[in-house]
Amino acid sequence: MATADIAAPLARTAETPFANEPFIDFLNAANKRAMESALVDVESQLGREYDIIIGGRRLKTEGKIISVNPAKPTQVIGIHQRAEAALAESAVQAALDAFPAWSRKTADERAQLLFRAADLIRERKFEFCAWLTFEVGKNWGEADADVGETIDFLEFYGREALKLDATTTPIQFPGERNQLRYIPLGVGTVIPPWNFPFAIMAGMTAAAIVCGNTVVLKPSVDAPTIAARFMSLLEEAGLPDGVVNLCQGEGPGFGSALVAHPQVRFIAFTGSKAVGLQIHESAAKTQPGQIFIKRTILEMGGKDSIIVEGDADLDTAIEGVVASAFGFNGQKCSACSRAIVDANIYDVFCDRLQARVAKIATGDPVKNVYTGPVISEKAYKKVLDYIEIGKKEGRLLNGGVTIKTEDAGYYIAPTVFADISPTARIAQEEIFGPVLAIIKSQNFNEALSIANNTEYGLTGSVYSSSREKLDRAAHEFHVGNLYFNRKSTGAMVGAHPFGGFNMSGTDSKAGGPDYLLLFTQAKSIGEKIGYAGQEAEKQAEQMGL
Repeated sequence: MATADIAAPLARTAETPFANEPFIDFLNAANKRAMESALVDVESQLGREYDIIIGGRRLKTEGKIISVNPAKPTQVIGIHQRAEAALAESAVQAALDAFPAWSRKTADERAQLLFRAADLIRERKFEFCAWLTFEVGKNWGEADADVGETIDFLEFYGREALKLDATTTPIQFPGERNQLRYIPLGVGTVIPPWNFPFAIMAGMTAAAIVCGNTVVLKPSVDAPTIAARFMSLLEEAGLPDGVVNLCQGEGPGFGSALVAHPQVRFIAFTGSKAVGLQIHESAAKTQPGQIFIKRTILEMGGKDSIIVEGDADLDTAIEGVVASAFGFNGQKCSACSRAIVDANIYDVFCDRLQARVAKIATGDPVKNVYTGPVISEKAYKKVLDYIEIGKKEGRLLNGGVTIKTEDAGYYIAPTVFADISPTARIAQEEIFGPVLAIIKSQNFNEALSIANNTEYGLTGSVYSSSREKLDRAAHEFHVGNLYFNRKSTGAMVGAHPFGGFNMSGTDSKAGGPDYLLLFTQAKSIGEKIGYAGQEAEKQAEQMGL
């Protein structure tokens, strides 16, 4: 859809049907021109400096965080203040100060803020896509999916908050008036990742504040500019000072101080297993002056498998594996990093997959090339180290090399290894890059056993024409998001509530009907009918009135 086609904002209520934001068709000439224009406009804004925002106040610090384009590391996207641990106290205090007034806003007032923000993003959809392309290296389609999911989260959580506000008790006890209210927790910390720097960042923030909480938002150091642009948009939509406090900072310093703060009641985090477990451990330790048990809402990654059975549609399966493994260069916690293939079709699958991956183009995302760079030099070195491990553990079919460019971007060719043992390192450890391991299975029993043999349990897919096998997988494939005859990436808000098992996190189910419960606490209120009136009559009699 082109910018000119965007409909006027609509009023929403709890009964207003939710529908996922439509994808942009970039083959449409008008949309292509709109995206090219947005890229030019955003490029003219690169390199600006952004402030920390605490309680509405703009602050600068001596230390800076420099965000760069992973496709062109010499190109600065934004300059941001570096919050140190000492700043955590003032950030939390600003959120505490804002909490009383914000928590007393009606659910409708808070939801309408989310709806206004969604409308503003729709108006600037191509602009936000361009920011994602420059800051994290997403091609146009991946950027559009990120922006669309952001809109979906705002729309969905706004409606869910209105539904939650209308909750009633299962019964009314005779002689009483019974209420069940879901009230906010208080001050929380939101720590989002860089790979979906708009959707996950905005989604966790929106879920927290629409329930009446106030937050300190600490975006990833690899994607701070997107968060700063979103913060500006929230202010434009009418966000009161202190409800969201934007503080870019390093995790080991500022982030750790936030997690340990005795007035922070919850931490919403998406990122690595190692950091998630550190947060969980720190949050479990009661601090002096803390009068509550902290809540952690954690999504920590995966080692996701696609099972391809001998009775599968091979063309469909190969396309699904390629899209799941190499979309956004495998930098998704839902990405397929293991293809478990039936022995009867193993050789032909490997040959055809090798030919398909060889056709993947890699290059500058600004030019809308299918795969681009990995996010940073640190990630670049990590993926290359795993590729060297893979060369010792299996047979290299594709890639295994870097791609040199004039701009020294962090490009790694899509890499496929065959003949990998189910217990090999590249079959067990999260790589978070364009690396796929192919594992042979002798039968469906073994395929399911292999699929379940990691410490993770986030996403998975099964390609098969057998109803019996799909039904078995529904019970035995232990992941939070399971798909049949489709790719393992691309969860849609409302349709695929997202969150995993085991070391993939707390199964928080973002984009689902129970997600907002994680940001609230239930309060039951029972009132005896007529009691207040009877007491008033008695008092009047005693006074001779």
